[in-house]
Order: sequence, then C-alpha cells, then structure tokens
Amino acid sequence: MRTVNWTEMKDGDQADYEMLSPAFEEHARSNLVDNLCNMLGLLKGDKLGYQTDRYSHSLQSGTRALRNGESIDMIIGALLHDVADGFAPENHSDAAAAVLAPYVDDETHWVIKHHGIFQGYYYFHHLGGDRDARERYQDVPFYDRCVDFCQNYDQNCFDPKYPVMQLEEFRPMLDEVFSRPSRVPGVALIES
Repeated sequence: MRTVNWTEMKDGDQADYEMLSPAFEEHARSNLVDNLCNMLGLLKGDKLGYQTDRYSHSLQSGTRALRNGESIDMIIGALLHDVADGFAPENHSDAAAAVLAPYVDDETHWVIKHHGIFQGYYYFHHLGGDRDARERYQDVPFYDRCVDFCQNYDQNCFDPKYPVMQLEEFRPMLDEVFSRPSRVPGVALIES
C-alpha cells in the first residue's frame, strides 16, 4: 500500500484521502468485533466487592436478554452495556452507547445511553442521591424500556451461579450487528 508523503493532515490532497479513507474503514471494520471482545475481556478480574466481575456481569446480562427473547440489538446492547467501564468510568453509559449508535436501533441506543441513571434507582438513595433521578425522562417513549432493561438485564446480573453463555457464543450476533452499514455517516463517508 502506498504511504502519504506528508506528516500533517493539512498537507494531504484528494488522492491521499481517497486512498486513506477506505483503508482505514476496512481496517476498522475488520477489527471492530475483536476489539470489542478484547475490551469486554478487560472487565475480567477484580469483583470490586460484588460476587461477580464485570465481565461475568456482562455475559449474564447478554445471556438473560437472549433467553428472554429480546431483539438482537438489545442482546448486544445488554452484552456491551458496561464495556466502557474500564476507560470511561464517569460516563460509561454514554461511551457504550456511542460505540453502539451506528449499528443498533434507536431504542437500544437510548436504553444503553441512559441505563446508568436508571440503574441508580436501585442504589442512589443509599449514597445520599436521588433514586428517582430517572423520572426526568418519564415522557420519553423509551422510558419504560430502560426501566425494564435495568430490572431484568442489569441490577440482577451479579449472580455467580447463573449459567451464562460464553463470549464465543455471542460472536455470530456481534458479527451480524457490527457488519451492518453505519447509520451514522463517518467522516470518511460524507458525500460532497
């Protein structure tokens, strides 16, 4: 593959970017699921006081969603809802939702983006916070869905005895979701 002659993007021309954009897109797409699986794997280890680590929590969430007959988008959302815990602890919901946004439906994206505040219903009041903080979203069409998600695929997914599926079993679903055309045009895909 040809290499550009410049070290600053401002010096590139159309031919450079017509070569670079598809190369980056192909590389990013072909490694995306492996990278997400690796990020999920980073949640293995310390239980942080829970009875399961965050990796097992994630597998349990995805497994419960699958066994409950959820859509593939929601299953993958459940599996990856905490994938950003390791690199975005203060806004892990937003970060996980940003990863999912180009590939999942609006409902799943919204649920994952807001699950952190909805999950607070179960513990904010024990820390001096407002357990009803989620109520500010009560008029949003996906409100009930997010309540349901946290009830059935988050707050109850810390059971070390629950039989979870292995990550490899989710791989075909991950491949299906992340091989979809992006719903959000990337910089490389903007048409003139």
